[in-house]
Amino acid sequence: MGQFNVNQILESGIDDWRLLAQGLHARFITKNFANGVKFVTAVGDAAEAANHHPDVTLKYPFVEVKLMSHDVSAITDRDIDLARTISGIAREQEIKAKPSAPTELELALDTSDPAVVGPFWAALLTGRTDSQHGVDVVDRSGRVPVLWFQHTDEHETPRQRFHIDLWVPHDAADERIAAAVEAGGRVVDDGNAPSFTVLADPDGNKACVCTCLDR
Repeated sequence: MGQFNVNQILESGIDDWRLLAQGLHARFITKNFANGVKFVTAVGDAAEAANHHPDVTLKYPFVEVKLMSHDVSAITDRDIDLARTISGIAREQEIKAKPSAPTELELALDTSDPAVVGPFWAALLTGRTDSQHGVDVVDRSGRVPVLWFQHTDEHETPRQRFHIDLWVPHDAADERIAAAVEAGGRVVDDGNAPSFTVLADPDGNKACVCTCLDR
């Protein structure tokens, strides 16, 4: 089972899919609920045949699919193969993907010691401390976003410790940043773009627009 890095994923030809923080994501525009149910059923059959199961969200009027090999916390050939199969199902059913649509929200908390604060946040967000995995608190049921602990040096001076990371498709980041600036925000730091760009609202509250590039 081979693991894929960012460049290999981008060159794999799965044009319907985008790599975000937690796996491959795709949105398929089904236009109505009946088409969505038919599509999800076919995806489920393909997943069973492959013995590899994606996260599938059925909405009106689209279906979102997420792929990741959780046993190794990486994208593997199982994910790439199933992504191709799912895109093939979409073509057969004349369903189009919208690659610019998927987004993923993560919460980030600055801390010098995740081992100290992590159990509290794991228990609060998910009801159990074993949902902390290293620097992440992950709710496998998807009820709350991933919380990750960003390392910072110890300090006593009050500062903003929480911010949000909004993961968007790498080819949609510029448009999203421009929209936020047009709506009254400002770019605080783009020195690490396209990996992440720090924005602030008119009150100074910060958020990062993140992509899979340059990581």
